[in-house]
Amino acid sequence: MTTTSPGAAAAQAPANPRGRVLIASLVGTSIEFYDFYIYATAAVLVFPALFFPSQEGIVAQLASFAVFGVAFIARPLGSIVFGHFGDKNGRKGTLVASLLTMGIATFLIGCLPTALVPGWAVLAPALLVVMRFAQGLALGGEWSGAALLATENAPANKRAVYGTFPQLGAPIGFILANGLFLILSFNLTNEQFMSWGWRVPFLASAVMVIIGLYVRMKLVETPAFQKAVDTGKVAKLPLGTVFRTSWRAMIAGTFIMLATYVLFYLMTTFSLTYGTAAKTEAEAQAKAEAAGKTFDPSTFAEGLGYTRNDFLIMLIVGVVFFGIFTMVAGPLAEKFGRRKTLLAVTIGIFIFGFLMDPLFGGGFVGTMAVLILGFTLMGLTFGPMGAILPELFPTNVRYTGSAIAYNVSSILGAAVAPFIAVALWQAANGSTWLVGVYLSSMAVLTLIALFLTKETKDVDYENHAG
Repeated sequence: MTTTSPGAAAAQAPANPRGRVLIASLVGTSIEFYDFYIYATAAVLVFPALFFPSQEGIVAQLASFAVFGVAFIARPLGSIVFGHFGDKNGRKGTLVASLLTMGIATFLIGCLPTALVPGWAVLAPALLVVMRFAQGLALGGEWSGAALLATENAPANKRAVYGTFPQLGAPIGFILANGLFLILSFNLTNEQFMSWGWRVPFLASAVMVIIGLYVRMKLVETPAFQKAVDTGKVAKLPLGTVFRTSWRAMIAGTFIMLATYVLFYLMTTFSLTYGTAAKTEAEAQAKAEAAGKTFDPSTFAEGLGYTRNDFLIMLIVGVVFFGIFTMVAGPLAEKFGRRKTLLAVTIGIFIFGFLMDPLFGGGFVGTMAVLILGFTLMGLTFGPMGAILPELFPTNVRYTGSAIAYNVSSILGAAVAPFIAVALWQAANGSTWLVGVYLSSMAVLTLIALFLTKETKDVDYENHAG
C-alpha cells in the first residue's frame, strides 16, 4: 500500500481551490457582461432619445448603435494591453485591473448629463463615447483572463467543463441587466424611467464590482503560468511573440468565434429593436409625435409591435435556455471533442438563419421559437469557446492570443451585426429574411475555420509553456 506524506499531498494540491476558481471566473464575467449589456439595452431603449435627440427615428437608433460599436473597436486594443500584462506579469493582477476599468466606466455612464441638458448637446454624447471605449477596453482583457483562470486550474479532462463557467457569465449578466431594467420599467412611469430610472443599473454595478474584486484578490497564479515563470518561458513582448509564432491560431480562433458573435447580437440587440418597432406606419407616426419628433415614412420598417416590457420578458426566457445549454456544451465538448461539437452546432446555426423570417411571421409562438432556438444554439456554440480558444496557444502567449482572436472576431461579428441587421431589415421592407441570410453566411465562414483546425482536446495545456 502506498502512502503519501502530508507535505507531498499539500504540494500536489491545486494552488487555487476549485470552488474559488469557478466562482471567481463566473462572478467576474457576470459583472463584466452585466455592465456591457446594460449599455446594449439602453442603446435600444433610452440613449437614442437622451443622447441623440436631434436625430429622427431610425437615424437616432443607428447613431446609438454606432456608439455601441465603439466598444468593439476598443476591445482588440484591450486584448493587447491586458494580454501583455497577463502573459508577462500574471493572470490575477490583470483580471483585477480589467474589472476595475469596466466598473468605473459603467458607474460614470450613470452619472453623465444627457444631451437634453443645456450646454451638453455635444459634450454628453462625446463623453458617452469615451466611457463606452473604456468598457470595451476592459472587456477586451476580461474574457480571456477569466477563461485562462478556469482552464489553467482545471483537472485533466475537465477543461471544457471548467471553461463553461466564465461563459455562463454572459447569460447571467444579461438576465441581471435586463431584469433590473424590467423591474424599473414596471415600477416607474415612462417619464421617471427616462429622467433618472435608466441610471440605476449603471450605478448599481459598483456594488457587484466590489464583490468581484473581493473574490479575485484571494486568488494566486495558475499552475500553467507559474510553470512558464519557473522554466524561464515568459515572453518579454507577448504581442510580438504571438504574431511570430501563433498567427495561424489567431486567424483560426477569430473565425471560429465569428458565427457565435453574430448570432448573439442578432438575438439580443437587433431582436429587441425589431421586436419593439411599430407594426404599422400609423403606430410609428403616433410614437414619433408622442416623442415630439417628425415622422419620416421613408425610414419606416415594419416591426413586431411588442411593448418594451413584454419583449424583455420574452428575451429573458430565451436567455434562460442560453444559460442551460452553455452548461450542457461543456460535457459534450469533453466527450466528442471541441471541433466536432462546434461543427455540428454551426451547421445548426446555418439552418437556423433560413428559419428566422418564417418563424418571426408566426406571431407570439413563432417569435418565442426564434428566441428559444437561437439562444439554445448560442449556449451550445458559446460554451466550448472557453476551452478551444485558449487551447490554440502556448502558455506564454495564451492570454494575448486568445484575447486578440476573441476580440477581433467581435469587430467582424458583434460590432457590425446590429448595424448591418437594421440596414438589411430596412432594405427588405420590414422582412428579416436578409438578416437570416447574413447569419447563415457567417456560419459558413466559421465552418471553414473549423474544418481547417485540428482538435485541441488533448493538447498538453500546462506543459506547453512556449
